[in-house]
Amino acid sequence: MKKYDSHDQVINRSLKHSVRDGAAYAVMSGSAETYFSAFAVFLKASTAQIGFLASVPALLASFAQLVSAWLGHVFGKRKAIILIGASLQALMWVPMAILLWLPADYQVEVFITCVILYHAFGNLAAPQWSSLMGELITENKRGRFFARRTRISSMTSFLALIAAGTLLHYFDSNMATKTGYLILFSVAFVARLVSVYHLAQMYDPPGHVAAIEVPVEKLTWRQLKESRFAGFSVFFSIMQFSVAIGSPFFSIYLLRDLGYSYVEFMTLAAATVFMQFLTLNRWGRISDIFGNRVILSLCGSLIPFVPFLWLFSHNFYYLLIVQAFGGVIWAGFTLSASNFLYDLIPQNKRATYMAAHNVLASIGVFAGALLGGMIGTVLPATYIVFGYELNLVSQLYNVFILSFVCRLLTSIGLIPRLKEIRRVKPVSVRRLIFRVVRFNPLTGLNFEVISSRRKSS
Repeated sequence: MKKYDSHDQVINRSLKHSVRDGAAYAVMSGSAETYFSAFAVFLKASTAQIGFLASVPALLASFAQLVSAWLGHVFGKRKAIILIGASLQALMWVPMAILLWLPADYQVEVFITCVILYHAFGNLAAPQWSSLMGELITENKRGRFFARRTRISSMTSFLALIAAGTLLHYFDSNMATKTGYLILFSVAFVARLVSVYHLAQMYDPPGHVAAIEVPVEKLTWRQLKESRFAGFSVFFSIMQFSVAIGSPFFSIYLLRDLGYSYVEFMTLAAATVFMQFLTLNRWGRISDIFGNRVILSLCGSLIPFVPFLWLFSHNFYYLLIVQAFGGVIWAGFTLSASNFLYDLIPQNKRATYMAAHNVLASIGVFAGALLGGMIGTVLPATYIVFGYELNLVSQLYNVFILSFVCRLLTSIGLIPRLKEIRRVKPVSVRRLIFRVVRFNPLTGLNFEVISSRRKSS
């Protein structure tokens, strides 16, 4: 009994370090990574280069997950790969800061190269981290744990994002924007080192590693067609393609076309993160009780309307409401998609399947962002319709409309094909909407405080 209790304490301590790792990572992401596209705009990157920034680094970096799984097969190590990948990712903030003083002709190209390596090193750690977390958390607690972890990370990211936007606005107003970005990149570097420390403290059960299957199991076309994993990965990658057509260009739309300040840009980004914080706990509980498929159905059906709503007004307060709405929807979709994957994939094949899934999703992002960048550059902002001249606020409206259409077609065509994996309580989408809408942030907070006190007593 003592041995069991001791092991249980080790697991709990590791999960606490995982939460702290997530918070530190969120500081890095919120304070600097969120501003990658804004930084590219500051460097005078074109619409096509923004599309390249959103597509190529993600695609090339995704192959690092296959390398990670291969390294796991060769060396039989998991924690070491996680720490190496995370440490190298931290170091990439150094050249990003230095490039500010390079000749302007090379800054965008060097920045894109740095972003490729930054994401590659992060992806090197990802399959091993997913494998580790899959073992440390039992299936019936997975939704609530990841909701709690993501909720804390979202709030940390929210605060970091606000602080970073305020700092950038201050330095930009004083004609010292370079100094502002230098401070942000320095904070991100330190935050990732703190994340590495907490990753190093986590327990890695011996005898387990995320290793790619060699030789890879050969599947027939019929098996792939009937595979739930393949079906979900295809749906997810096509949705990522549809989203990537428009989402990477929202920053350039705000900062360049609408002339928004860094504070306004930060506030709109923060609205999404803050609503994720408020609703993630509710989504996690719903996931554990009613499963992930019903959440995917609801959120996946609403995701298409986010870029569509961008078209009706460029008023700041209107866009703030749209971003808040998007935060609620994306919180449920991201959490349920992640948990759905854990349900679909056998533990002994998690590295191979996760790597394949992420590569496929990255291909979708690559194709979507590339298409969006091309359309945002080529198509005009003025059209003649039945003799009337239609003037768009921005050429990027073409991109947002196409993203809306592709998201809608993906939602209608593929979501009905998804099937729940676990045995869960049945619930209709209408009932689910009621459970989400009635969410009261203060009531939720009180419940969490009471629960934690009972557990500690």
